[in-house]
Amino acid sequence: MNHYRIHANEKSFSCDICNKQFTKKTNLNTHCRTHTSEKPYSCDICNKHFSQKSDLNRHYHTHTGKKPYSCDVCNKQFSRKYVLNRHYHTHTDKKPYSCDVCNKQFSRKYVLNQHFHSHTNLKLYSCEVCNKEFSQKSKLNTHYKIHTNEKPYSCDVCSKKFSRVYHLNNHYKTHTNEKPYSCDVCNKQFSRKYGLKLHLRTHTNEKPYSCDVCYKKFSKKGALTRHYLVHTDEKPYSCDVCNKTFSRKFGLKLHLRTHTTEKPHSCDVCYKKFSKKGSLKKHFLTHTNEKPHSCDICYKQFSKKSDLTRHYRVHTNEKPYSCDLCNKQFSRKHFLNEHLRTHTNEKPYSCDICGKKFSQKTNLTTHCRTHTNEKPFSCDVCNKQFSQKSSLKKHCLTHTNEKPYSCGICSKAFSRKYGLNLHFRTHTDEKPYSCDLCQKQFTQKNFLNVHLRTHTKEKPYLCNVCGKEFSQQSSLSRHFHTHAIEKP
Repeated sequence: MNHYRIHANEKSFSCDICNKQFTKKTNLNTHCRTHTSEKPYSCDICNKHFSQKSDLNRHYHTHTGKKPYSCDVCNKQFSRKYVLNRHYHTHTDKKPYSCDVCNKQFSRKYVLNQHFHSHTNLKLYSCEVCNKEFSQKSKLNTHYKIHTNEKPYSCDVCSKKFSRVYHLNNHYKTHTNEKPYSCDVCNKQFSRKYGLKLHLRTHTNEKPYSCDVCYKKFSKKGALTRHYLVHTDEKPYSCDVCNKTFSRKFGLKLHLRTHTTEKPHSCDVCYKKFSKKGSLKKHFLTHTNEKPHSCDICYKQFSKKSDLTRHYRVHTNEKPYSCDLCNKQFSRKHFLNEHLRTHTNEKPYSCDICGKKFSQKTNLTTHCRTHTNEKPFSCDVCNKQFSQKSSLKKHCLTHTNEKPYSCGICSKAFSRKYGLNLHFRTHTDEKPYSCDLCQKQFTQKNFLNVHLRTHTKEKPYLCNVCGKEFSQQSSLSRHFHTHAIEKP
C-alpha cells in the first residue's frame, strides 16, 4: 500500500508543526525529530547521538575506516554511496542543476539551494551567542565552534587540531605536498581547488567583490571584509603584552612574534630565518636575482610588485599619506609612521652596546656599524667600501660626475637632491633649525648639532693615538695629520 503512494504521489501523513507532507509514516516520524531535536541512536564507541539509524551506520565508518563504495574511473573510495555519485560528476563535468536567476550550473542540488541565498540574501539561522546570521545551518554549526573553541578533527601525522574536516583534509596536503590542481595559463599548481580559482583571477583581473562605501573592488571576499575595517577603524584583536590593537587576527599573530622573536620560516639556501612567510619569499629573490615586475615608463625592474607600485609614485609624484599634525605628505605609509616620531620624539630602537636610541630601525642598523666597522657596500670601480647603501650611491656619482639635480634659479647642478634642497636656502635665506639655548639659526640640522656641543662641551670624536677629544669629526681628521708628519 505504501509503495502505491509513490506512484500516485499521495502524501497522507502531515507534520503538525510545519505541515510538510510525507508518503510514509516512518518518514514523518524521522522528520518530527528535526523539531524536537530527539536523537535516539547512539554510537557505542564515542557516544555521539543521531536522529536516524542510517546516520549512525554511516558514522561507524569513521571509526572503522571502511569505504565500501569505489569509483570505477580513478578507484577513489568513499564511505557513502551518495558521495560516490557526486564524485562521478568530477569525471563527467556534469552539472545537472541550474539557477533560474543567473543560469549558473551546479553538480549538486544542495549547492544550488545554497546559491539561491546569494540572490535573496535570506539568512534564516542566527547565532544565540553573538546574533550573527547565516544562510545555511551548516555554517551556523561551524560558527558555533568559534565560541566553544571546539576542534574535533585531529591530524594523524602532527596532531594539529581543526574545527572543520575540510580544513583537516587541506592540512594533510602539507604533509604529502600534493597539488592536484594546475593552472592552464602558467602551470602553477595548488593543493586546493579554491586556491586555483583565486589564482586564475590574477590572469583575468576579475574582481567580483565591491565595497559599498568607496566602490573599490577585490578578487577575494576576505580582502573585502578586511577592507571594510578601513572605513570603521575597527581593531578587535588586541595584544596581551603591549595592548596594541589590530584589525586582523593574522596581524596580531605576526605581531606576537616581535615579543617572542619566533622566526618559523627558514631559507633553504642560506638558512636565514624570518617571522613572516612573505618575507621569506621576497628573500628568495635575492638568491635568484629574479625581477619579474617592470615599470612601463622607465623599464626599471623590481623583485616585488609592491616595490613597483611605490616606484610609480616617483613618476606621478603621488603622496597619499598625510600627517594629521603638520599636513606633510608622504609616498609611503612607512615614511609617515617614521615622521610621526618627530612629533612624539619616540625612539623605540636602542643600541645594545652604547644605549643610544633611534626613531628608525634603519638608523640603528647603520649606527651599529660604527661599533663593528662593518662596510658591506662596495664600489665596483674603486672598491671603496661604505657602511650605507645610500653613501655608495652618492659615491658612484663621483666616477660619473653626474649631477641630475639642477637649481631653477641659478642653474647650479648637484649630484644629490639633498644638496639641491640645501642650496635653495641660499636663495631663500631659510634657516629652519634653531638652537633652544641661544636661538641661533642654521640652514642644516648637522650645523645645529655641531653648535649644540659648544653649549654641552661634548666631544664625541676620540683620537686613537693620543686620546685627545674633539667636538667635530673634521677637527679630528685635521688632528690625525699631526701624527702622520711626526718623525720617529
